[in-house]
Formats: sequence, structure tokens, C-alpha cells
Amino acid sequence: MPDRAQDVSGPPQESGASRGPRRLSAFRAHFREWTVAGALAFLLLFLLGAAPGFYQSQPLLSLLTRESPTLVVACGMALVMICRHVDISVGSLFSVCGVVAGLLWSSRWPAPAVLLGAVTCGALGGAVNGALVAGLRLPSIVVTLATMVAWREGLRWLRQGQFVNLPDGAQWLGMSQWGGQTALIGLGLLVFLAILYVCARIAGGRYIYAVGSDAEAARLTGIPASRVTFLTFVLLGTLTGFAAWMGALQSPQVDPKAGAGLELKAIAACVVGGVAVSGGRGNLWGVLVGLLLLVCVNPALTHLRVEAHWEKAIQGSVILLAVLADGWRSRRR
Repeated sequence: MPDRAQDVSGPPQESGASRGPRRLSAFRAHFREWTVAGALAFLLLFLLGAAPGFYQSQPLLSLLTRESPTLVVACGMALVMICRHVDISVGSLFSVCGVVAGLLWSSRWPAPAVLLGAVTCGALGGAVNGALVAGLRLPSIVVTLATMVAWREGLRWLRQGQFVNLPDGAQWLGMSQWGGQTALIGLGLLVFLAILYVCARIAGGRYIYAVGSDAEAARLTGIPASRVTFLTFVLLGTLTGFAAWMGALQSPQVDPKAGAGLELKAIAACVVGGVAVSGGRGNLWGVLVGLLLLVCVNPALTHLRVEAHWEKAIQGSVILLAVLADGWRSRRR
């Protein structure tokens, strides 16, 4: 008779010995994200003892509010970089979309229409980049360098550096400062979670990783690589327009130079957070942690009474270490 002790009716149970290697493999797969999270945790714990003033509620809330638009742009930038491209025109496009939102507001358009106008402007800018990169197969760095200069100089010619004054009730959408700041932080996190869901659960999100890993192999499997690339640039432009609308809400005036340096900050957050420059690999959780690490440097130096010019040096060192780690990991593979 067969041994009934070996007759297992349910699915095989995973032993502790097999769970260990799997957990180690998962840790190695997300080593960069865990490393950056550890560095952020160390910095926050250090500031807790060395500079407790860093944790004052209002300055911390203002910092998170100011960087919420950056998080939205960085999410779109991560998708473009995973697709093995880069867009350095987002700073100029951010400024253009912000001015468009300000002009619509000054013309007494309702807030939803202003949002639609800013998002449409951003989507059109992204579509221009996407058509040139995906349609004509031009290098994305060259295309976006050209459009960066075009948007910036065109805006300078139109506005001559003049701010756009917003009507009463536009700032914080008519809410109190605390309510408006909380709403903008919530919007930024909502966009982050939505894109995270798309990457994890929607086929289109997985297509981006496939195209970034090997565009030709993705095409042979039936994935429309050119269309995926084009739509990724359009999505980044749309998110840039939305972020510009978020930025315009934070002041009674819209600065036509508000997007200066935004592209570098978004790219830096992606690189530090583990998005591979070579494409095909990256995690939005890492982008979030990388952005938090970079933006905490300046207020940390202020509370530690360190000269502000060290901020760029420290951020540059963090980015360089991230790139070196990525190169070392690629060589080991």
C-alpha cells in the first residue's frame, strides 16, 4: 500500500531553506533602492540628534509641497529613462506650461479649464519630442536639447521676464495655506501611486521595460516599440504640464523661469534611485527615496550651519556614487 504520509492534498509548502535564498535574491535585485533608503534613514536619524530644528512642521511641510511637482516630473522622467531615452527639455516646458496656466487664470478661466490647458500644452510639447525621437529615430538628447532651447528662448521673447499675476483666490485654490499644501502633497503622491500601478499591473507599463531592455526584441514579439516610445514622451509632457499647474498654485505670481534646473533634479532623482541610464531597469519607489535624499541636503546643511555651496558638491558626489555603483553592477553581470 502507498504511504499515506506522503499524500499531500494542498500545494507544496515552501521550506525555510528555500525562502532564504529567494529573499536574498530579492534584496540583491533592489540593492540600490535599499541602499538609498538606508542613507536617507541615516541622515534623518543624524538630524534628529544634531539638528532637531529640521523637524519643525511648517518648514518641513513647505519643503514637501515645493518638491511635489518635482516628484511628478521625476516619475515621468523615470519612464523615459527606462525606455532608454532622456528628456532635458522638461524644465523649459514646465516654465511654458506654468505661464500658460497663469495667463488662463488671469483671464478668469475656471481652475479645471486652467488645468486642462496646462496639461494639453505639456502633452503637445511631449508629442513633439516623441515624434522626432520615435518617428525620425533621432537621438533623444539632441532632440530635447533643441526643444529645451526653443521653449526657453521663445518664452523669453514673449514674456521678457515678466511675471504673470494671478487673480485673488488662485493661490492654494482658495484654501488656507495648510490646506493647499496638504492637497498638493496628496496630489503628488496620488500621481506617484497611479504610475506605480501602471508599471506593475498594466501591460503598457511592462512594454516600457521591454522596449528599454531591447527594442528590436520587443518589436519581434509584437510590441509596437515606436508607439511605446512616443507615448512615453507624451506622458512625460502631460505630467510636466500637471506639475506646472501644481507649481503655479503655490504663489500669487508665476515666474517664467520657474522650471530652471528641474530637468537636472528629476534626472538626478532617477539615477540615485536606481533607474539604469542604459534603460530597461528601474523602480519608482527608488525614485521617491532618491528625490527625498537629494532635497533634504539643503535644509540639513542650513540647520547644521554649513555653507550652502556644499549642497551641489554633496549632491554631485551622491549622483557620481550612484553611477559608479550602476557601472560596477553591470560589469559583474
